[in-house]
Amino acid sequence: MATFFLLLIYLAFISLGLPDSLLGSAWPEMHQELNSPLGLAGLLSMTITVGTIVSSLFSGPIINRFGTGKVTLVSCMLTAGALVGFSFAPSVAWLVVFAIPLGVGGGAVDAGLNNYVAAHYKAHHMSWLHCFWGLGATLGPIIMAQSLMTGSWREGYSSVAYIQLGLVVLLLLSLPLWRLMELKYHRSSEPDLTDSIQPEEGSDKAIRPLKIKGVKLALMTFLFYCGVESTLGLWESSYLVSTKGLPADQAAKWLSLYFAGITIGRFITGFITFKFSNRDLIRGGQWLAVAGALLMILPLQPLFSLAGFMIVGLGLAPIFPCMLHETPVRFGKSQSQTIMGYQMAVAYTGSTLMPPLFGLLASNISMKLLPLYLFLMAAAMFLFSEKLNSYMRKRAAA
Repeated sequence: MATFFLLLIYLAFISLGLPDSLLGSAWPEMHQELNSPLGLAGLLSMTITVGTIVSSLFSGPIINRFGTGKVTLVSCMLTAGALVGFSFAPSVAWLVVFAIPLGVGGGAVDAGLNNYVAAHYKAHHMSWLHCFWGLGATLGPIIMAQSLMTGSWREGYSSVAYIQLGLVVLLLLSLPLWRLMELKYHRSSEPDLTDSIQPEEGSDKAIRPLKIKGVKLALMTFLFYCGVESTLGLWESSYLVSTKGLPADQAAKWLSLYFAGITIGRFITGFITFKFSNRDLIRGGQWLAVAGALLMILPLQPLFSLAGFMIVGLGLAPIFPCMLHETPVRFGKSQSQTIMGYQMAVAYTGSTLMPPLFGLLASNISMKLLPLYLFLMAAAMFLFSEKLNSYMRKRAAA
């Protein structure tokens, strides 16, 4: 039964990644058919992200009240319905309307399933889970490209909607088993010593997630991690073209290798977790990210900048899934679902704010600042993470 649930969760994460890359691959056709400005894709993307942030923030109490299975089912129904709406949308205004449930559904699934795997499965499953998200994000443009060749972008959205509806059916059929599995883990789990964690000094007696010592440090680590990942993903090609003189097609290939490196790196990380702890992998990945950004800063040949990009990507691979898996260990299982939601919300906030902030710097100063910008964020991520580790060591000693 545990294996069946794990497969179901993997399928859910593939379906979670599928819609994330659809808009970018379909928009060149969409905006022409709908007579909308090219830049309006930014508004749609931001609307989806805001919905994701809001649902992530409120996912904790909702999942604690209704259970992971029910919330995942309803969330997948929302995303499937939103994708169907995209496929029939007669105007951009309707796309904005359907972008709201698309983001809300995705955020709840992300926070809920991440915490479920962190609480009930080993670390290697968390790494492979996010590898499967990358698989879904890779398949999305492939499905859309095939639809554009044989029909229209609407068929691409409807195809992904059918996949989501298939997952909804599986979730509906398995719903009675979710509760059985949660009861099984609850009965068999050992007492969680981390649930005796204390709030920060001067706070109320009742523990609130944001008052727990170390939570704010974890949130800042997630903010800067996603800042590095998303900024590099958005601006790498422009940097290589404008400052290193690479042709646009070659720069795009290097960008695809960056994302492929993260996905493959997480697959490999799943095996490495058998030998090393989450904290070791997080620290090692952060050192690699800092070193890669530093290599990009040095005034060397373009090949070294390309190597720096790849080193940063390899460094990023283990950080996110391992940090998520550490959540119940760091803060206790009773609080982990709510804290997981906060972490996902802050992560999406970093992905939303950090790339545009660099865009302002590049427009007003220079695109050459990208390596320094990445280095500062990677260094901040490392410092907040190490401060959190220091606190955890002191708590364990006490």
